[in-house]
Amino acid sequence: MLIDSHCHLDFPDLRDRLTDVLNAASAANVRRMVTISTHVARYETYKALAEAHENVFFTVGTHPHNAAAEPDVPARRLVELSQHPRCVAIGEAGLDYYYDKSPRDVQRQVFRTHIAAARETGLPLVIHARDADEDMIAILTEEMRIGPFKAVLHCFSSGAELASTGVELGLYVSFSGILTFRNSDEIRRIAARVPRDRLLVETDAPYLAPVPFRGKTNEPAYVAHTARVLAEVVGVPEEEMAAITTGNFYRLFSKAAAADGRA
Repeated sequence: MLIDSHCHLDFPDLRDRLTDVLNAASAANVRRMVTISTHVARYETYKALAEAHENVFFTVGTHPHNAAAEPDVPARRLVELSQHPRCVAIGEAGLDYYYDKSPRDVQRQVFRTHIAAARETGLPLVIHARDADEDMIAILTEEMRIGPFKAVLHCFSSGAELASTGVELGLYVSFSGILTFRNSDEIRRIAARVPRDRLLVETDAPYLAPVPFRGKTNEPAYVAHTARVLAEVVGVPEEEMAAITTGNFYRLFSKAAAADGRA
């Protein structure tokens, strides 16, 4: 059994053929997936997806690209919305200094709000980090001193220092199709150093399809290819890596574990 810990089923490339996407995932032994919030304003869409499909969970949060559009959503609102039984995490939220679609100070403010919500709820925070390692390390370290919270560095493509700091702070690290790309040797080296009990896999579908589908629309079924490469990198059989990442998912996403009778 595999779990796609991060996808975007509401995006048109997946939403418009959702039945086929879910059937393909099931055929690939991808039994659960988490559709990730990018706008709090789209909460009803995510909720409806999870309510309609028993193998789908969802999150609530504001992507850093959209921080300027939703700068004032308070932590208490995130906490309130997260009470839905199929909502298993806060986010995705974080810092993206590559595209800079929102002012950096607003990104940092919104990110801290999401950390506060994760801390209050006990739900994991799904963290987006791109070209912002220094600020990300500083904020995570400072906020963890204020009070502990659970989190995952999703679609990891940052430097080794952020990975090691995240692990030291108790975070999980999730790898996407980037891990399979020919020019991703450094990411594979980082993955090999992450403790096995902190590893997750994801697609970030419809983006970042793994080899051999690179350049095509990604979908949850393809997480199997990322898991296969991660198994090679770590040096374990594919079946063991599936068990490792599934166990890690349920340990981090404890609300999903309870829903699935694995608590």
